[in-house]
Amino acid sequence: MNERHPAPHDRPEAQPAAGDVNFTAVLGFAGALVATAVVVHLLVWVLFRVFDSRETTRVVPEYPLAIGAADRQPPEPRLQNKPREDLRLLRDQEDDLLNNYRWVDRNAGIVRIPIDEAIKITARRGLPSQQGKAAQ
Repeated sequence: MNERHPAPHDRPEAQPAAGDVNFTAVLGFAGALVATAVVVHLLVWVLFRVFDSRETTRVVPEYPLAIGAADRQPPEPRLQNKPREDLRLLRDQEDDLLNNYRWVDRNAGIVRIPIDEAIKITARRGLPSQQGKAAQ
């Protein structure tokens, strides 16, 4: 009852014969596999070339959500593109106003004078006082 089964290498009928492997079929399968891989790679390459040419001819806006809003400006105050240049221009304008003579209203005889000159005149004349209002 307890028979011992011999290992496969002990049985002569389980051993493969020298002619059992069909090398032609194995090489044919490997060749077909390589040929299929080459064809698939070529098809994918052609497909990517077609997609690439289609995308280069298509004009896509840089910001798709901004279509039709090219001329719109955001509300004030806007961000400055060149803040240093803007500050330099502002200071130049202020220096021009503070340090040069200029007509404010030629018909009324109102003239803008340099700030240093205005300080000297004010120090010499004094500030105007409102004595009538101080008593009330």
